[in-house]
Amino acid sequence: MAAALGAAPAAHAQQSVLRIGLQEDPDMLDPHRARTFVGRIVFKGLCDKLFDASPDLQLVPRLATEWSFSADGMTATIKLRPNVKFHDGAAFDAAAAKANLDRARTLPESLRRSELATIDSVEVVDPLTIAIKLRQRDATLLSQLADRAGMMLSPATLAGDVGARPVCTGPYKFVERVQNDRIVLEKFADHWEAANYHFDRVIYRSIPDTTVRLANLRSGELDMIERLAATDVKSARADRNLRVLFTPGLGYQGMTINHNNSDAANTPLGKDKRVRQAFSLSIDRAVLNQVVFDDTHPPTVQPFPPSSSYYRKDLVPPARDIAKARALLREAGVTTPIKIEMMVTNNPVDAQLGQVIQAMVQEAGFEISLRSMEFASQLRDQQQGRFQLSRVGWSGRIDPDGNIHPFWTSQGGQNDGKYNNPEMDRLLTEARAVYDFESRKKLYDAAQNIAQDEIPVLYLYNQPWFYATSARITGFPLHPDGMIRLNGIKRQ
Repeated sequence: MAAALGAAPAAHAQQSVLRIGLQEDPDMLDPHRARTFVGRIVFKGLCDKLFDASPDLQLVPRLATEWSFSADGMTATIKLRPNVKFHDGAAFDAAAAKANLDRARTLPESLRRSELATIDSVEVVDPLTIAIKLRQRDATLLSQLADRAGMMLSPATLAGDVGARPVCTGPYKFVERVQNDRIVLEKFADHWEAANYHFDRVIYRSIPDTTVRLANLRSGELDMIERLAATDVKSARADRNLRVLFTPGLGYQGMTINHNNSDAANTPLGKDKRVRQAFSLSIDRAVLNQVVFDDTHPPTVQPFPPSSSYYRKDLVPPARDIAKARALLREAGVTTPIKIEMMVTNNPVDAQLGQVIQAMVQEAGFEISLRSMEFASQLRDQQQGRFQLSRVGWSGRIDPDGNIHPFWTSQGGQNDGKYNNPEMDRLLTEARAVYDFESRKKLYDAAQNIAQDEIPVLYLYNQPWFYATSARITGFPLHPDGMIRLNGIKRQ
């Protein structure tokens, strides 16, 4: 490894570099403990995983080449890709896969634990085969392994500070990170698919201000940016030096409510569903879409996008009803104004969103103060219970479980508000074990009925993905998960 890095400076002058502007700085580059959307984008270059998803959301092989379930659905057997190396030169094999899965499901601070909760054990069958033994049937297992739970790290590094210098098997290897500025990756010549990656280096720059991000693209300092602001789409499309790309997303944007995570949860909003219902009724989601997103972000009140088979057409966003909201607050017996601190991310779009919500709910009897934070710090405070209301979202997963189980179940890895309803736990845990679509949908519909009443998470709109690239960049594969896949991208 040292010899390889030592050779880099001499070659650097001829290196081709792809520079990507991100809206936030990723949290930690440890796939088992990470949780940010932009972190997943960086992992696409850095860490291979067992599976991926195609643009039409079908599982496709990566480090896994074949898979099958036993007749009783209790054992998944996975064949692994041969001749794969980690960036430190170690061979990827079944023992390495087992070490990673065991770490992901047992590390105390792992955010993958709830995703892999049904695994009883992982066994090495032969050097390129593992058998995953389950405690119960799990229809979501393979889709979990198509994201961070299925990413593979060099076993020699697992006991150290993985996030400081991740060593994976991906097409690019880690070079350096400057917090809140850049992450630099260098092409891994021994990658099994190296011919499909056309840049020597990839540099991710975190630039929260959407205007500055676009200005850097226009000036040539960046080659592409993610989450182009909706209000900039028209002008970017008119610029012949740029190309704008768009795809609907799998996730949602909303607000996380602190129900029971530390003393900060002791607010009428966290403790009384009538107050949450009043808060929801005081927001005009259609106007939010119009004012902040130029009518490009469809309003919603549910965790599934319209493209999902589990989306319910009958659950439409309620019309803003201030009179009903006030009546609910009177019924709850609370004193108004109800003072609530809401965290927002330090980018102009989220700031504007927070201000519009602040103005809307004031009329019903809520007094919102905004706390603007860098995104990773916002998530840290949210996880530690240092919040009352937090304006965040979720990029979505190919299986419906990924959009709700971590957030609505009491032991969910991303249930930062500590919402707790035993019936919700039962429904969503049972849904994981059901393979039949109609039966599974009934369980999710029942869970949504509870959620519409209790509002564990308050949903606002579906997130589409807008990108802008230099007109010279070609081959960027659009995907509804919003990830930037580097394979095939070229500069003309």
